[in-house]
Amino acid sequence: MKNPGAKQKGDVKDTKVAKVRVGYDGRVHKWFRGPLAVERFKNERRVLEYLEAKGCPFVPRVLDSDESELYLVTSNCGARASRLSQKKIEDLFRSLEEFGVRHNDQADRNITYDNRKGCFCVIDFEFSTILESGEGLTVAQADEESRRLKELEREQRIS
Repeated sequence: MKNPGAKQKGDVKDTKVAKVRVGYDGRVHKWFRGPLAVERFKNERRVLEYLEAKGCPFVPRVLDSDESELYLVTSNCGARASRLSQKKIEDLFRSLEEFGVRHNDQADRNITYDNRKGCFCVIDFEFSTILESGEGLTVAQADEESRRLKELEREQRIS
């Protein structure tokens, strides 16, 4: 585990596909695992770097990464936003497309509010697509890989 001695504030998310922790320094530490972990890691890093180059102000910044550990460190974009209207959610994701990225997982769980900046932010870009190049992943691709792995596991138990 990269930087195992780093002081951690606590788990934000710990699932079969990712572990996310926020450090006391405010940085977000994310370890990718599960179906398409390598592809999701590379895609999130690529998309965030693309958005930074485009000057998008309402997404996290990549601060560090380690491909061998599928580990990504980003800036913190605040806490999960609550009570958002469907229109506000749609507007945020539409604004993202103005910077050349389609999120592909347009859910309110991927929107935060950053008190320091005084704005809503979009997070979790592992399934996003860069529109000008077509690079990216979709949730459907990950779901298909997950189904394929479950089928393999089932076949191995049978034989």
